[in-house]
Amino acid sequence: MNRFLVRLGLVFILITGAAHAQRPGNFTIVGPGGGGAMFRPVVSPHDPNTVLVACDMTGAYITHNGGKSWRMFNLRGVAEFFVFDPNQKDVIYVKSTALWRSEDNGDSWKLVYPKPTAVKGVKMNSDHSDEDVIADPNPLGDISAMAIDPANSKILYAAGGDRKNGPFSLNISRDAGESWSKLSDLPAAALKVFVNQAASEDQRSTVVAGSNFIAIRTLSGTTNVPVPAGQKITDISVGFTPEGNPVFYAISDERTASVSDDLGANWRKVQFGKGDIKQRAIATSLLHPEIAYVSYRDLEDGALKYMGVAKTTDTGRTWKLVWKEDIDPSGKPGANVHDAWITPKFGSDWAENPLTLSVANQDANLVYATDLGRTMKSSDGGATWNAVYSQKSSQGAGYTTTGLDVTTSYGYHFDPFDKNRQFISTTDIGLFRSEDGGKSWIQSTDGVPRDWRNTTYWIVFDPVVKGRAWSVNSWTHDLPRPKMWRRSGVGKYRGGVCISNDGGKTWAKSNNGMDQTAATFILLDPTSPVDSRTLYVTGFGRGLYKTTNGGKSWTLKNTGITQKEPFAWRISRDNKGTLYLLISRRSEDGSNGTDKDGAIYRSTDGAEHWTPVAMPEGSNAPNGLAIDPKDPDRLYLATWARATGEHGDGGGIYLSEDAGKTWKQVLDRDRHIYDITIDPRDAKILYAAGFESSAWISQDAGEHWTRIPGFNFKWGHRVTPDPENPKAIYITTFGGGVWHGTVDGQDRALDIATPELQPAK
Repeated sequence: MNRFLVRLGLVFILITGAAHAQRPGNFTIVGPGGGGAMFRPVVSPHDPNTVLVACDMTGAYITHNGGKSWRMFNLRGVAEFFVFDPNQKDVIYVKSTALWRSEDNGDSWKLVYPKPTAVKGVKMNSDHSDEDVIADPNPLGDISAMAIDPANSKILYAAGGDRKNGPFSLNISRDAGESWSKLSDLPAAALKVFVNQAASEDQRSTVVAGSNFIAIRTLSGTTNVPVPAGQKITDISVGFTPEGNPVFYAISDERTASVSDDLGANWRKVQFGKGDIKQRAIATSLLHPEIAYVSYRDLEDGALKYMGVAKTTDTGRTWKLVWKEDIDPSGKPGANVHDAWITPKFGSDWAENPLTLSVANQDANLVYATDLGRTMKSSDGGATWNAVYSQKSSQGAGYTTTGLDVTTSYGYHFDPFDKNRQFISTTDIGLFRSEDGGKSWIQSTDGVPRDWRNTTYWIVFDPVVKGRAWSVNSWTHDLPRPKMWRRSGVGKYRGGVCISNDGGKTWAKSNNGMDQTAATFILLDPTSPVDSRTLYVTGFGRGLYKTTNGGKSWTLKNTGITQKEPFAWRISRDNKGTLYLLISRRSEDGSNGTDKDGAIYRSTDGAEHWTPVAMPEGSNAPNGLAIDPKDPDRLYLATWARATGEHGDGGGIYLSEDAGKTWKQVLDRDRHIYDITIDPRDAKILYAAGFESSAWISQDAGEHWTRIPGFNFKWGHRVTPDPENPKAIYITTFGGGVWHGTVDGQDRALDIATPELQPAK
């Protein structure tokens, strides 16, 4: 009976999906927009205003109004490809951790492969909590590319296999993914699959392409097409002539583009301009193969180098530059390229030339280009290009997102003297400021040394002196993730402290006595003299720095810390002045009890001496610590799982009621918890977020936790209560911007309609 009721509930959700355009809690994205790498734009063959875009930070995005606004949806992993059903306008497929299908134009998604009944679990014990769906049976393995028959929506073609070890195959389903059979073996993983949309069924061909092969399959058999000699294909696009003949556009080694319209017998190199031109991405229209676009850089013209996009209208025989911009940071933007905030602030080459291109099937003049920070659109065949990731605010001096946010943010900060002045500390794009309560945003790093501006990890305001604030900054981003230190010595990290006396509008370097370091957190002692503030800064790989003169000079305070090059990450202070320092783990192999474990230290004398605090048993990666403002013995610890077991071990939330002498686990459903926040209005209300598509709330001082409806981005960071609304919160993320909404939304399925793979199940 219970199972039947659950299914009825899901049916109701799917039927009424259109009525639930808003997320539970009315969560929206706040910020300037863009800021991170975007990939794989695809235009619906039924509606040119419906477009999908992926990113490398797990979010996927859909627009139904040609890019004026976007909705992020989350399927627990990076979207590897999108496929629109050529027959049914509301049906879309996405491959992320699994193969998903939407039958309501992207509002909700059901698991197609593996079957829900085959799912035995989800492995997510890695540092990023990357997910592998464990299924049995699993005949296809990992699906790398897919296409749909143009005359029959139930016929699906999918290339799959074990990407590390093989074997690989092309498979067919004749019942919309319910069952599969192998059509042929493949020599390697496929990059893409194309089906001739115009040909009759008996003449229809399927093209499968990988890094070292192109194969054409028809009813009469398979033909292997010669590939460009001696190089690996890194991007490929195929169109079909009215006669049904394929035209191949390929990029080899992210450098050289070639075209073939004679089944690979001859490959014409794409040539235009002078210099050592590098070509990165290429795309044609499936139905208009004579037109194609290629991304390039390092074209020389006079004494300058350029990047952009070139276009052909004669199947690659001649090319015209339709996007040409000087790659020098001080160079002028292209006259026909209309960017939002990135080019004016960073220069035309910050986001580089497009990583991916996509041309609409029905209109070869409609092109989308994505790069390291933007999505750009041309509706006139490249004559003009317009940003669709951000727009100039009509209410303020800055910019506001269209919903395409790919930024990593660490904190959402409020000026204590001006509620409308708000800040987002981010990676890659530095510190952003709003003067109108978050409606519009401008970058706020003037005065920060140029080689520190990549990341602002945190800022702190003086609670008494209006306008005074300190920030910690670094060129090294994404800490404490292992990818940032596994191959690079911490001695090379650059960064430090800056001070502002005008509310964060401008900054000055303030790190005398501090070695260059990735400064990741700053804490102000509110009881220190106003004219000589005591502050503490964590230097990742250096240790703990202290100032007693407001930042004029700093001293390293590591006495008692045993770790070599300690990964000092966070510091907290209780109401009596006791300090707790978190040292991040420097291993990622699942080990425990070694000299690479993370640690907690306590100081009762203002960081002069440190003594260790025992970690919870089995845990070795402290990531966040909150202290009850009235009871200094009550500690809440966020920990990161070790890479053991299916889910990871030793992660979650732990509670101590005796200042760290003993711990008990109070949340283990989520084992990659980034941080814990105590609501300043009520110390019994706590929030947490992490890397398992969830944010959490406790209303009984951490004893019990419930998932907050409406937030489902894979990689969450920290929850900040909204000072203007006791029910509202901000959630910073690792690559999904800042989310804002309320905690009392309806608890219903969001994006994923398949119960077996809904987050936190």
